[in-house]
Amino acid sequence: MSTLSKGSPRPLPHPRGRVPLLGDVLTLDLARPTQQAARDARRLGGLFERRIFGTPVIVVSSTELIEQVNDDEVWAKHVGAILTPLREIAGPGLFTAFNTEIVWGIAHRILVRGFTRDAMRGYHPVMVSAVDDLLDHWRSWGGEWIDVVADANQLALEIIGRSGFGYSFGSFDSDREFGNRLRRGLTYLNRSVNLPTVVRATLLRRQTAQHRRDVAYLRGVADDIIAIRRAAPESPQSDLLDLMLTVPDPITGEHLDDAAIHSQCITMLVAGHETSAAALSFALYELAHSPAIASKVRMEIEAVLPEAGVPISYDDIARLRYLRRCIDETLRLWPVAPGYFREARQSVTLGGHEFATGDWVFVLTLAAQRDPEAWGEDADQFDPDRFTPERLRQLGRHIYKPWGTGPRACIGRQFALHGITLALAQILRRFDLHPEPGYDLIVNEQLTIKPSQFRLRLTPRAAPTF
Repeated sequence: MSTLSKGSPRPLPHPRGRVPLLGDVLTLDLARPTQQAARDARRLGGLFERRIFGTPVIVVSSTELIEQVNDDEVWAKHVGAILTPLREIAGPGLFTAFNTEIVWGIAHRILVRGFTRDAMRGYHPVMVSAVDDLLDHWRSWGGEWIDVVADANQLALEIIGRSGFGYSFGSFDSDREFGNRLRRGLTYLNRSVNLPTVVRATLLRRQTAQHRRDVAYLRGVADDIIAIRRAAPESPQSDLLDLMLTVPDPITGEHLDDAAIHSQCITMLVAGHETSAAALSFALYELAHSPAIASKVRMEIEAVLPEAGVPISYDDIARLRYLRRCIDETLRLWPVAPGYFREARQSVTLGGHEFATGDWVFVLTLAAQRDPEAWGEDADQFDPDRFTPERLRQLGRHIYKPWGTGPRACIGRQFALHGITLALAQILRRFDLHPEPGYDLIVNEQLTIKPSQFRLRLTPRAAPTF
Protein backbone atom coordinates (compact mmCIF):
# COMPACT_ATOMS: atom_id res chain seq x y z
CA MET A 1 0.00 0.00 0.00
CA SER A 2 1.31 3.45 -0.85
CA THR A 3 2.11 5.88 1.94
CA LEU A 4 3.16 8.78 -0.22
CA SER A 5 0.44 11.21 0.85
CA LYS A 6 1.76 11.27 4.44
CA GLY A 7 5.03 12.88 3.47
CA SER A 8 3.78 14.95 0.54
CA PRO A 9 3.19 18.69 0.83
CA ARG A 10 -0.28 18.44 -0.68
CA PRO A 11 -2.75 15.64 -1.41
CA LEU A 12 -2.90 14.15 -4.86
CA PRO A 13 -5.81 15.08 -7.13
CA HIS A 14 -8.62 12.52 -7.05
CA PRO A 15 -12.11 12.08 -8.53
CA ARG A 16 -15.09 13.73 -6.92
CA GLY A 17 -17.41 11.67 -4.74
CA ARG A 18 -14.86 10.14 -2.36
CA VAL A 19 -16.42 8.76 0.82
CA PRO A 20 -14.93 7.31 4.03
CA LEU A 21 -13.96 3.61 4.00
CA LEU A 22 -15.09 3.05 0.40
CA GLY A 23 -12.86 5.75 -1.06
CA ASP A 24 -13.65 6.24 -4.77
CA VAL A 25 -15.35 2.89 -5.29
CA LEU A 26 -18.79 4.41 -5.92
CA THR A 27 -17.49 6.17 -9.05
CA LEU A 28 -15.36 3.27 -10.29
CA ASP A 29 -16.20 1.60 -13.60
CA LEU A 30 -15.44 -2.03 -12.77
CA ALA A 31 -15.83 -3.14 -16.39
CA ARG A 32 -13.60 -0.48 -18.00
CA PRO A 33 -11.28 0.93 -15.32
CA THR A 34 -8.39 1.99 -17.55
CA GLN A 35 -10.65 3.85 -19.98
CA GLN A 36 -12.16 5.63 -17.01
CA ALA A 37 -8.64 6.43 -15.78
CA ALA A 38 -7.82 7.95 -19.18
CA ARG A 39 -10.87 10.21 -18.86
CA ASP A 40 -9.83 11.08 -15.30
CA ALA A 41 -6.34 11.99 -16.51
CA ARG A 42 -7.75 14.66 -18.82
CA ARG A 43 -9.47 16.33 -15.87
CA LEU A 44 -7.06 15.63 -13.02
CA GLY A 45 -3.69 15.83 -14.76
CA GLY A 46 -0.77 13.49 -15.22
CA LEU A 47 -0.53 12.28 -11.61
CA PHE A 48 -3.66 11.47 -9.62
CA GLU A 49 -5.06 9.00 -7.11
CA ARG A 50 -8.09 6.76 -7.02
CA ARG A 51 -8.61 5.15 -3.62
CA ILE A 52 -10.15 1.66 -3.69
CA PHE A 53 -11.39 0.95 -0.18
CA GLY A 54 -8.14 1.48 1.75
CA THR A 55 -5.74 1.12 -1.15
CA PRO A 56 -4.58 4.16 -3.14
CA VAL A 57 -4.00 3.54 -6.85
CA ILE A 58 -1.66 6.22 -8.17
CA VAL A 59 -2.03 6.80 -11.92
CA VAL A 60 0.75 8.38 -13.97
CA SER A 61 0.03 9.60 -17.51
CA SER A 62 2.36 12.60 -17.87
CA THR A 63 5.13 12.00 -20.39
CA GLU A 64 7.71 13.71 -18.19
CA LEU A 65 6.74 11.71 -15.10
CA ILE A 66 6.57 8.41 -16.98
CA GLU A 67 10.11 9.01 -18.22
CA GLN A 68 11.20 9.22 -14.59
CA VAL A 69 9.22 6.15 -13.57
CA ASN A 70 10.83 4.17 -16.39
CA ASP A 71 14.29 4.71 -14.86
CA ASP A 72 15.29 1.15 -13.89
CA GLU A 73 17.82 2.43 -11.39
CA VAL A 74 15.07 3.98 -9.28
CA TRP A 75 11.93 2.03 -10.24
CA ALA A 76 11.17 -1.62 -11.05
CA LYS A 77 8.25 -3.69 -12.26
CA HIS A 78 5.46 -4.07 -9.73
CA VAL A 79 3.26 -7.17 -9.79
CA GLY A 80 0.05 -5.79 -8.43
CA ALA A 81 -3.68 -5.24 -8.99
CA ILE A 82 -4.79 -7.60 -11.75
CA LEU A 83 -1.38 -9.25 -12.10
CA THR A 84 -1.36 -10.78 -8.62
CA PRO A 85 -4.75 -12.53 -9.12
CA LEU A 86 -3.50 -13.68 -12.53
CA ARG A 87 -1.02 -15.84 -10.63
CA GLU A 88 -4.05 -18.03 -9.85
CA ILE A 89 -3.93 -19.01 -13.50
CA ALA A 90 -0.29 -18.63 -14.50
CA GLY A 91 1.65 -18.95 -11.28
CA PRO A 92 5.09 -17.24 -11.21
CA GLY A 93 5.43 -16.94 -14.99
CA LEU A 94 7.53 -14.41 -16.88
CA PHE A 95 4.67 -11.92 -16.73
CA THR A 96 3.54 -12.53 -13.15
CA ALA A 97 6.68 -13.45 -11.17
CA PHE A 98 7.69 -11.17 -8.34
CA ASN A 99 11.06 -9.44 -8.70
CA THR A 100 12.39 -11.52 -5.80
CA GLU A 101 11.57 -14.86 -7.47
CA ILE A 102 14.76 -16.14 -9.09
CA VAL A 103 12.75 -18.44 -11.35
CA TRP A 104 12.03 -15.41 -13.54
CA GLY A 105 15.68 -14.91 -14.42
CA ILE A 106 16.23 -18.61 -15.09
CA ALA A 107 13.18 -18.88 -17.34
CA HIS A 108 14.01 -15.64 -19.17
CA ARG A 109 17.57 -16.69 -19.95
CA ILE A 110 16.37 -20.07 -21.24
CA LEU A 111 13.44 -18.76 -23.27
CA VAL A 112 15.09 -15.70 -24.79
CA ARG A 113 16.84 -17.95 -27.32
CA GLY A 114 13.38 -19.02 -28.48
CA PHE A 115 12.82 -15.53 -29.88
CA THR A 116 16.02 -15.07 -31.89
CA ARG A 117 15.94 -14.45 -35.62
CA ASP A 118 16.83 -18.08 -36.34
CA ALA A 119 14.06 -19.30 -34.05
CA MET A 120 11.58 -16.97 -35.72
CA ARG A 121 12.51 -18.36 -39.13
CA GLY A 122 11.60 -21.79 -37.82
CA TYR A 123 8.20 -20.61 -36.58
CA HIS A 124 7.33 -18.78 -39.80
CA PRO A 125 5.96 -21.73 -41.85
CA VAL A 126 3.77 -22.77 -38.92
CA MET A 127 2.40 -19.24 -38.67
CA VAL A 128 1.68 -19.22 -42.41
CA SER A 129 -0.25 -22.47 -42.04
CA ALA A 130 -2.36 -21.07 -39.18
CA VAL A 131 -3.17 -17.91 -41.14
CA ASP A 132 -4.12 -20.00 -44.18
CA ASP A 133 -6.54 -21.95 -41.99
CA LEU A 134 -8.16 -18.69 -40.90
CA LEU A 135 -8.52 -17.51 -44.51
CA ASP A 136 -10.12 -20.83 -45.49
CA HIS A 137 -12.52 -20.49 -42.57
CA TRP A 138 -13.51 -16.98 -43.64
CA ARG A 139 -14.02 -18.04 -47.27
CA SER A 140 -16.45 -20.70 -46.08
CA TRP A 141 -18.66 -18.01 -44.55
CA GLY A 142 -19.59 -16.73 -47.98
CA GLY A 143 -19.85 -13.03 -47.19
CA GLU A 144 -21.60 -13.36 -43.83
CA TRP A 145 -20.63 -11.09 -40.95
CA ILE A 146 -17.43 -12.25 -39.24
CA ASP A 147 -16.87 -11.97 -35.48
CA VAL A 148 -13.40 -10.48 -35.83
CA VAL A 149 -12.27 -10.65 -32.21
CA ALA A 150 -13.39 -14.27 -31.72
CA ASP A 151 -11.49 -15.41 -34.81
CA ALA A 152 -8.45 -13.27 -33.98
CA ASN A 153 -8.39 -14.94 -30.56
CA GLN A 154 -8.42 -18.37 -32.15
CA LEU A 155 -5.75 -17.46 -34.71
CA ALA A 156 -3.41 -16.08 -32.05
CA LEU A 157 -3.96 -19.14 -29.87
CA GLU A 158 -3.21 -21.45 -32.81
CA ILE A 159 -0.05 -19.52 -33.70
CA ILE A 160 1.44 -19.70 -30.20
CA GLY A 161 0.15 -23.24 -29.62
CA ARG A 162 1.51 -24.71 -32.85
CA SER A 163 4.72 -22.64 -33.01
CA GLY A 164 5.67 -22.72 -29.36
CA PHE A 165 4.34 -26.08 -28.18
CA GLY A 166 3.59 -28.21 -31.22
CA TYR A 167 -0.05 -28.28 -30.09
CA SER A 168 -3.24 -27.32 -31.92
CA PHE A 169 -6.38 -26.18 -30.14
CA GLY A 170 -8.54 -27.35 -33.03
CA SER A 171 -9.80 -25.92 -36.29
CA PHE A 172 -11.60 -22.61 -36.61
CA ASP A 173 -14.86 -24.53 -36.92
CA SER A 174 -14.36 -26.56 -33.76
CA ASP A 175 -15.29 -25.91 -30.15
CA ARG A 176 -13.12 -23.18 -28.61
CA GLU A 177 -13.28 -24.24 -25.00
CA PHE A 178 -9.77 -23.17 -23.96
CA GLY A 179 -10.20 -19.64 -25.29
CA ASN A 180 -13.74 -19.30 -23.95
CA ARG A 181 -12.75 -20.41 -20.46
CA LEU A 182 -9.68 -18.20 -20.51
CA ARG A 183 -11.62 -15.08 -21.43
CA ARG A 184 -14.30 -15.82 -18.87
CA GLY A 185 -11.55 -16.16 -16.27
CA LEU A 186 -9.91 -12.89 -17.30
CA THR A 187 -13.26 -11.09 -17.21
CA TYR A 188 -13.82 -12.39 -13.68
CA LEU A 189 -10.39 -11.18 -12.57
CA ASN A 190 -10.87 -7.76 -14.17
CA ARG A 191 -14.21 -7.18 -12.47
CA SER A 192 -13.39 -8.69 -9.08
CA VAL A 193 -9.81 -7.55 -8.54
CA ASN A 194 -10.83 -4.47 -6.55
CA LEU A 195 -13.45 -6.28 -4.48
CA PRO A 196 -12.87 -7.69 -0.97
CA THR A 197 -12.64 -11.44 -0.55
CA VAL A 198 -15.94 -11.48 1.34
CA VAL A 199 -17.74 -10.01 -1.69
CA ARG A 200 -16.26 -12.62 -4.02
CA ALA A 201 -17.26 -15.37 -1.59
CA THR A 202 -20.85 -14.17 -1.17
CA LEU A 203 -22.31 -11.94 -3.86
CA LEU A 204 -20.06 -13.48 -6.54
CA ARG A 205 -19.98 -17.03 -5.19
CA ARG A 206 -21.31 -18.60 -8.40
CA GLN A 207 -18.86 -16.68 -10.58
CA THR A 208 -16.06 -17.51 -8.15
CA ALA A 209 -16.89 -21.21 -8.28
CA GLN A 210 -16.99 -21.11 -12.08
CA HIS A 211 -13.66 -19.31 -12.08
CA ARG A 212 -12.08 -22.10 -10.04
CA ARG A 213 -13.37 -24.67 -12.54
CA ASP A 214 -12.04 -22.61 -15.44
CA VAL A 215 -8.60 -22.30 -13.84
CA ALA A 216 -8.50 -26.05 -13.24
CA TYR A 217 -9.35 -26.68 -16.90
CA LEU A 218 -6.64 -24.31 -18.18
CA ARG A 219 -4.06 -25.89 -15.92
CA GLY A 220 -5.15 -29.32 -17.11
CA VAL A 221 -4.57 -28.37 -20.74
CA ALA A 222 -1.05 -27.19 -19.89
CA ASP A 223 -0.43 -30.51 -18.13
CA ASP A 224 -1.62 -32.36 -21.24
CA ILE A 225 0.64 -30.35 -23.56
CA ILE A 226 3.68 -31.14 -21.44
CA ALA A 227 2.74 -34.81 -21.05
CA ILE A 228 2.27 -35.28 -24.80
CA ARG A 229 5.76 -33.93 -25.50
CA ARG A 230 7.39 -35.99 -22.79
CA ALA A 231 5.70 -39.11 -24.15
CA ALA A 232 7.42 -38.61 -27.51
CA PRO A 233 11.05 -37.72 -26.71
CA GLU A 234 12.28 -39.53 -29.80
CA SER A 235 10.97 -36.73 -32.02
CA PRO A 236 11.96 -33.50 -30.25
CA GLN A 237 10.85 -30.22 -31.76
CA SER A 238 12.87 -27.03 -31.71
CA ASP A 239 10.38 -24.75 -30.00
CA LEU A 240 9.67 -23.03 -26.69
CA LEU A 241 8.52 -26.19 -24.97
CA ASP A 242 11.66 -28.05 -26.05
CA LEU A 243 13.79 -25.26 -24.56
CA MET A 244 11.98 -25.50 -21.24
CA LEU A 245 12.26 -29.27 -21.09
CA THR A 246 15.86 -29.71 -22.19
CA VAL A 247 17.98 -26.56 -21.94
CA PRO A 248 19.75 -25.48 -18.72
CA ASP A 249 20.12 -21.91 -17.56
CA PRO A 250 23.43 -20.69 -19.05
CA ILE A 251 24.39 -18.98 -15.77
CA THR A 252 23.31 -21.36 -12.99
CA GLY A 253 23.16 -24.59 -15.00
CA GLU A 254 19.72 -25.26 -13.51
CA HIS A 255 16.83 -26.73 -15.48
CA LEU A 256 13.27 -25.50 -15.01
CA ASP A 257 11.35 -27.79 -12.69
CA ASP A 258 7.87 -29.09 -13.51
CA ALA A 259 6.08 -26.26 -11.69
CA ALA A 260 8.11 -23.61 -13.53
CA ILE A 261 7.53 -25.24 -16.92
CA HIS A 262 3.82 -25.35 -16.19
CA SER A 263 3.77 -21.66 -15.23
CA GLN A 264 5.66 -20.58 -18.34
CA CYS A 265 3.37 -22.63 -20.62
CA ILE A 266 0.28 -20.98 -19.17
CA THR A 267 1.92 -17.55 -19.33
CA MET A 268 2.83 -17.92 -23.00
CA LEU A 269 -0.61 -19.19 -23.92
CA VAL A 270 -2.46 -16.52 -21.97
CA ALA A 271 -0.40 -13.36 -22.38
CA GLY A 272 1.07 -14.40 -25.73
CA HIS A 273 -2.19 -14.85 -27.55
CA GLU A 274 -4.24 -12.16 -25.77
CA THR A 275 -1.96 -9.33 -26.88
CA SER A 276 -1.66 -10.53 -30.48
CA ALA A 277 -5.41 -11.07 -30.86
CA ALA A 278 -6.19 -7.61 -29.48
CA ALA A 279 -3.64 -5.87 -31.70
CA LEU A 280 -4.87 -7.70 -34.82
CA SER A 281 -8.49 -6.82 -34.02
CA PHE A 282 -7.79 -3.13 -33.52
CA ALA A 283 -5.64 -3.00 -36.67
CA LEU A 284 -8.48 -4.50 -38.73
CA TYR A 285 -10.88 -1.99 -37.20
CA GLU A 286 -8.65 0.96 -38.14
CA LEU A 287 -7.90 -0.32 -41.64
CA ALA A 288 -11.55 -1.13 -42.34
CA HIS A 289 -12.44 2.46 -41.45
CA SER A 290 -9.49 3.95 -43.39
CA PRO A 291 -9.87 2.63 -46.97
CA ALA A 292 -7.22 4.97 -48.39
CA ILE A 293 -4.66 3.65 -45.93
CA ALA A 294 -5.74 0.05 -46.61
CA SER A 295 -5.26 0.70 -50.32
CA LYS A 296 -1.75 1.97 -49.69
CA VAL A 297 -1.00 -1.17 -47.68
CA ARG A 298 -2.19 -3.32 -50.59
CA MET A 299 0.10 -1.44 -52.97
CA GLU A 300 3.02 -2.29 -50.71
CA ILE A 301 1.92 -5.93 -50.49
CA GLU A 302 1.77 -6.11 -54.29
CA ALA A 303 5.28 -4.67 -54.55
CA VAL A 304 6.84 -6.80 -51.82
CA LEU A 305 5.22 -10.22 -51.61
CA PRO A 306 5.99 -12.94 -54.15
CA GLU A 307 3.66 -13.93 -56.97
CA ALA A 308 0.75 -16.28 -56.41
CA GLY A 309 1.83 -19.82 -55.61
CA VAL A 310 5.24 -18.82 -54.27
CA PRO A 311 5.56 -19.22 -50.47
CA ILE A 312 5.91 -16.07 -48.42
CA SER A 313 9.32 -16.05 -46.75
CA TYR A 314 10.27 -14.82 -43.32
CA ASP A 315 12.27 -11.96 -44.87
CA ASP A 316 9.29 -10.83 -46.98
CA ILE A 317 7.40 -9.86 -43.85
CA ALA A 318 10.19 -7.58 -42.62
CA ARG A 319 9.98 -5.65 -45.91
CA LEU A 320 6.36 -4.59 -45.30
CA ARG A 321 7.44 -1.34 -43.68
CA TYR A 322 4.27 0.68 -44.25
CA LEU A 323 2.13 -2.12 -42.86
CA ARG A 324 4.40 -2.23 -39.83
CA ARG A 325 3.82 1.51 -39.34
CA CYS A 326 0.09 0.80 -39.40
CA ILE A 327 0.60 -1.72 -36.58
CA ASP A 328 2.77 0.71 -34.62
CA GLU A 329 0.10 3.39 -34.94
CA THR A 330 -2.59 0.93 -33.90
CA LEU A 331 -0.62 0.10 -30.77
CA ARG A 332 -0.13 3.80 -30.06
CA LEU A 333 -3.87 4.45 -30.12
CA TRP A 334 -4.75 1.11 -28.55
CA PRO A 335 -1.89 -0.19 -26.36
CA VAL A 336 -3.49 -3.58 -25.87
CA ALA A 337 -1.99 -3.85 -22.39
CA PRO A 338 -3.13 -0.31 -21.51
CA GLY A 339 -0.58 0.26 -18.78
CA TYR A 340 1.97 -1.29 -16.46
CA PHE A 341 2.89 -1.09 -12.78
CA ARG A 342 6.14 0.28 -11.34
CA GLU A 343 7.38 0.36 -7.77
CA ALA A 344 10.01 2.57 -6.15
CA ARG A 345 13.31 0.89 -5.34
CA GLN A 346 14.14 3.73 -2.94
CA SER A 347 12.61 6.88 -1.53
CA VAL A 348 11.96 9.23 -4.44
CA THR A 349 10.08 12.40 -5.33
CA LEU A 350 7.70 12.28 -8.29
CA GLY A 351 5.74 15.32 -9.36
CA GLY A 352 6.41 17.00 -6.02
CA HIS A 353 5.14 14.02 -4.02
CA GLU A 354 7.19 11.70 -1.84
CA PHE A 355 7.22 7.96 -2.57
CA ALA A 356 8.70 5.48 -0.11
CA THR A 357 10.51 2.29 -1.07
CA GLY A 358 7.88 -0.18 -2.31
CA ASP A 359 5.27 2.44 -3.19
CA TRP A 360 3.83 1.73 -6.62
CA VAL A 361 2.15 3.54 -9.49
CA PHE A 362 0.18 2.55 -12.57
CA VAL A 363 1.61 3.95 -15.82
CA LEU A 364 -1.37 4.63 -18.08
CA THR A 365 -0.06 4.33 -21.63
CA LEU A 366 -3.64 4.47 -22.94
CA ALA A 367 -3.58 8.17 -22.00
CA ALA A 368 0.13 8.95 -22.47
CA GLN A 369 0.22 7.69 -26.06
CA ARG A 370 -2.62 10.06 -26.99
CA ASP A 371 -1.20 13.12 -25.25
CA PRO A 372 -1.67 16.07 -27.68
CA GLU A 373 1.33 17.88 -26.20
CA ALA A 374 3.57 14.98 -27.21
CA TRP A 375 1.85 13.60 -30.31
CA GLY A 376 0.12 16.69 -31.74
CA GLU A 377 -3.42 18.01 -31.78
CA ASP A 378 -4.46 15.10 -34.02
CA ALA A 379 -3.28 12.54 -31.45
CA ASP A 380 -6.65 10.73 -31.53
CA GLN A 381 -6.45 10.20 -35.30
CA PHE A 382 -5.08 7.08 -37.03
CA ASP A 383 -2.03 8.22 -39.00
CA PRO A 384 0.63 5.56 -39.77
CA ASP A 385 2.95 8.21 -41.21
CA ARG A 386 3.41 9.38 -37.64
CA PHE A 387 5.98 6.56 -37.47
CA THR A 388 8.17 7.57 -40.39
CA PRO A 389 11.73 8.23 -39.20
CA GLU A 390 11.41 11.89 -40.18
CA ARG A 391 8.19 12.41 -38.20
CA LEU A 392 9.54 10.57 -35.16
CA ARG A 393 12.60 12.81 -35.11
CA GLN A 394 10.33 15.88 -35.08
CA LEU A 395 8.29 14.70 -32.11
CA GLY A 396 8.91 16.29 -28.79
CA ARG A 397 9.24 14.20 -25.67
CA HIS A 398 6.82 11.29 -26.04
CA ILE A 399 6.11 7.88 -24.58
CA TYR A 400 5.53 4.76 -26.70
CA LYS A 401 5.58 1.65 -24.56
CA PRO A 402 2.93 -0.82 -25.79
CA TRP A 403 5.10 -3.76 -24.71
CA GLY A 404 6.05 -2.49 -21.26
CA THR A 405 9.46 -1.23 -20.24
CA GLY A 406 12.79 -2.32 -18.81
CA PRO A 407 14.24 -5.83 -18.53
CA ARG A 408 10.77 -7.27 -17.96
CA ALA A 409 9.20 -5.85 -21.11
CA CYS A 410 7.40 -8.43 -23.25
CA ILE A 411 9.89 -11.12 -24.30
CA GLY A 412 7.74 -12.19 -27.23
CA ARG A 413 7.09 -8.84 -28.90
CA GLN A 414 8.95 -9.74 -32.12
CA PHE A 415 7.07 -13.05 -32.27
CA ALA A 416 3.79 -11.19 -31.90
CA LEU A 417 4.66 -8.49 -34.43
CA HIS A 418 5.69 -11.05 -37.03
CA GLY A 419 2.46 -12.99 -36.66
CA ILE A 420 0.29 -9.86 -36.74
CA THR A 421 2.06 -8.49 -39.83
CA LEU A 422 1.79 -11.81 -41.65
CA ALA A 423 -1.90 -12.13 -40.81
CA LEU A 424 -2.76 -8.58 -41.90
CA ALA A 425 -0.81 -8.95 -45.13
CA GLN A 426 -2.64 -12.11 -46.09
CA ILE A 427 -6.06 -10.80 -45.02
CA LEU A 428 -5.68 -7.57 -47.00
CA ARG A 429 -4.26 -9.48 -49.94
CA ARG A 430 -7.24 -11.82 -50.11
CA PHE A 431 -10.21 -9.77 -48.88
CA ASP A 432 -11.86 -6.37 -49.02
CA LEU A 433 -12.99 -5.21 -45.58
CA HIS A 434 -16.53 -3.88 -45.13
CA PRO A 435 -17.33 -2.42 -41.70
CA GLU A 436 -20.76 -2.87 -40.18
CA PRO A 437 -22.93 0.22 -40.77
CA GLY A 438 -23.74 2.11 -37.60
CA TYR A 439 -21.18 0.30 -35.47
CA ASP A 440 -19.76 2.48 -32.70
CA LEU A 441 -16.54 1.20 -31.18
CA ILE A 442 -16.89 -0.10 -27.64
CA VAL A 443 -13.73 -1.37 -25.97
CA ASN A 444 -13.85 -4.24 -23.49
CA GLU A 445 -11.21 -4.76 -20.82
CA GLN A 446 -9.81 -8.04 -19.53
CA LEU A 447 -6.07 -8.62 -19.33
CA THR A 448 -5.99 -6.56 -22.51
CA ILE A 449 -8.36 -4.15 -24.21
CA LYS A 450 -10.29 -5.35 -27.28
CA PRO A 451 -13.09 -4.12 -29.53
CA SER A 452 -16.52 -5.35 -28.45
CA GLN A 453 -18.96 -6.91 -30.94
CA PHE A 454 -16.76 -5.84 -33.85
CA ARG A 455 -17.81 -7.50 -37.09
CA LEU A 456 -16.66 -7.26 -40.70
CA ARG A 457 -18.06 -8.53 -43.96
CA LEU A 458 -15.25 -9.87 -46.13
CA THR A 459 -15.47 -10.15 -49.89
CA PRO A 460 -12.77 -12.09 -51.72
CA ARG A 461 -10.53 -10.03 -53.94
CA ALA A 462 -9.64 -11.10 -57.45
CA ALA A 463 -6.87 -13.70 -57.46
CA PRO A 464 -3.65 -11.70 -57.12
CA THR A 465 -1.21 -11.73 -60.00
CA PHE A 466 1.69 -10.81 -57.73
